[in-house]
Amino acid sequence: MTGIADDPFVAAVKPLVDAMGGEILPPELADEDDVVLSWEGADVVAVRLPQLADSLDRILAALERKRGKPLAELDRKAKQDIVRTLEARGAFTVRHGVETVASALGVSRFTVYNYINYVNEQRAKAQADEGQSRQDG
Repeated sequence: MTGIADDPFVAAVKPLVDAMGGEILPPELADEDDVVLSWEGADVVAVRLPQLADSLDRILAALERKRGKPLAELDRKAKQDIVRTLEARGAFTVRHGVETVASALGVSRFTVYNYINYVNEQRAKAQADEGQSRQDG
């Protein structure tokens, strides 16, 4: 991969591909499920996207690194923030997503569902408040 690694376009997209947990390949090695990126009419690089379940594990690991300690050691408010972030990223659409998150947070599935409900209630309240302030303004 010496040739494509030196390409400035590849260098530009590499942080994004790494953050997604993808893999960079030469375009001629792309499978039908890979995404081939072109620049100025030429195929430059192929990106192999991770499986959704692997993405959830990667997101959880990144959140743990960002917080500086295991997610299970966070307080309730911080865990609710984690659930808010994960829901915004679609984590609970992944099969066994709730179970995976519950395990990472050191809580029950029931607690994760309660956090999801809390997040949705807060979002609905914020939207209602925003709508009211628009009417008042």
